[in-house]
Amino acid sequence: MSSEQVSNVRSRPAVSKQPTQKDELATESSTLASTGGTVVNNQPAMPLSPSRRSSFSQRAISQTLTGTANLANLLPTGTLLAFQILMPIFTSNGACDSATRPMTLVLLLVLAVSCFLASFTDSVKASDGQVYYGFVTFKGMYLFDYPDPTGSGLPDLSKYKIRLIDGVHAVLSVLVFGAVALRDRNVVSCFYPSPEKETKEVLDIVPVGIGLICGLLFMVFPTRRHGIGYPVTPGK
Repeated sequence: MSSEQVSNVRSRPAVSKQPTQKDELATESSTLASTGGTVVNNQPAMPLSPSRRSSFSQRAISQTLTGTANLANLLPTGTLLAFQILMPIFTSNGACDSATRPMTLVLLLVLAVSCFLASFTDSVKASDGQVYYGFVTFKGMYLFDYPDPTGSGLPDLSKYKIRLIDGVHAVLSVLVFGAVALRDRNVVSCFYPSPEKETKEVLDIVPVGIGLICGLLFMVFPTRRHGIGYPVTPGK
């Protein structure tokens, strides 16, 4: 090799290695991992913004309100159906006057009493396969329409006697009915056509609180009765 070729080799500049796309992605991944971000589909994802965190809380509130609305399932079917049909008629779709307002109040009291009394009813299946309803008493249960006065073909009715938990369920049913009524637009418009700010806050918060507490108590202390207006399980 000549001296001229040797000098050309020595004078050739060194070529630096360019980083590949794979190296760049690896660098970005390590940087985002150190800053709390994530990488999805080879694209850096931004950290959760406050708006997304607020959307999670809004979703939780929405689920809470949905659970409160489902508390109507704890009420007797007939009472709830009467409430939904009669309330728009009695309140004139929320536009009450001096005549319809007292009638609406009486209707609400009657429906609340029916919820209370329905908690003290139960059903029993006789030997003929028919289901009979009755009121529970301190000694057992008094059936309404059983054809045999002697009670033949019936199980032991003494085990259906009234208990303390029945009174608790009766009070909770009335409170649930009150919460459902206060969430009804016609009822609120009838008694509070132009509520103040504080009154509106109470009407928005109190029914939700009552509904959640009563729903929790119903879950902790479930009823074992299948009275009038409540479904009868196949094994009952």
